[in-house]
Amino acid sequence: MFGKLLQHSFRIFILSAKSQARSSARVRRYGKMSKPTIYLTRKLNSAAMKRLEEQCVVELWEGPDPVPRETLLSNIANKKGLCCLLTDRIDQEVLDAGTDLKVISTMSVGFDHLDLPAIRAKNIRIGYTPGVLKDATAELTMCLILATGRRLMEASKEAATGGWSSWSPFWMCGMGLLGKTVGVVGAGAVGSEVMRRVKPFRPKDLLYVNRTPRPDLEEELGAKQVELDELLATSDYVVACTSLNSDTQEMFNEEAFSKMKKTAIFVNSARGGVVDQDALIKALENETIGAAGLDVTTPEPLPLSSPLFKMKNCVILPHIGSATYTTRYAMAMLAVENLICGLKGEEMPEELKAK
Repeated sequence: MFGKLLQHSFRIFILSAKSQARSSARVRRYGKMSKPTIYLTRKLNSAAMKRLEEQCVVELWEGPDPVPRETLLSNIANKKGLCCLLTDRIDQEVLDAGTDLKVISTMSVGFDHLDLPAIRAKNIRIGYTPGVLKDATAELTMCLILATGRRLMEASKEAATGGWSSWSPFWMCGMGLLGKTVGVVGAGAVGSEVMRRVKPFRPKDLLYVNRTPRPDLEEELGAKQVELDELLATSDYVVACTSLNSDTQEMFNEEAFSKMKKTAIFVNSARGGVVDQDALIKALENETIGAAGLDVTTPEPLPLSSPLFKMKNCVILPHIGSATYTTRYAMAMLAVENLICGLKGEEMPEELKAK
């Protein structure tokens, strides 16, 4: 009897062990299945990576440069989500390769690198990172305004190469902001912050061009909404802060530059595509305008052979508008949260919705 009892207990133990094993196997499989696989086109900071890896199976391009096109196409298959940068062109070809994509999250406020109609045709949700970079970009825009107007780069080079022989009353004179007219094209998040930073320099007038009036800026800063032609003709500084779209593509062209003052300073911290760059080069060479300060160009990086690098009246920066540690970390975390929330079917912190 004791033998039968022992045999029965052993059989129960074996069945229980098999059941637990099956249960454990189900948990492990469920754990893998419950984490969607995503592709990341550039490694982010440690906090953003940790958050992403908690919620997703992450595959990524670890190179310092943008992911090669063929690498992106070959790795996007079977991915539920994509976290990309403005250097990654996400078009029909990518979407055809990534047939399982549910969410695309870009670590940028601009979205001209995304084929929006093609993405929306596939009901793929889109996250982006506006707001968090407006202050850093506005600060950098002010740097360009001052550096270009006061000829800082040119003066620094003179000091470093022996051109500075003595103090001279009219040597290296430039244009300040006091009593000048500053025109901002695009009074959105960045443009409005640029105007707020310009105001303490006591300009004569603050003008802006925008699709809709900004009564808040008019009341707060005394800004005035005008038509583009008036802004171009009357501004001492013309500052491009507009987004790039079909309406703004190369809006600063030969005709636009011809309407500006010969002493006008053109500053672009928006997108290179809002400028006809050949027309800008011509305007600077022919002294149609006074100078230009650029954080963005076409293409990027700008080839070293570009005539712009040879001009004393042109300041060029390598697209560093949002390049502060605080801002870039915030952008990374927002891009990650957009992706995670989108994959869960939840509301994104910042979703780019069709208008």
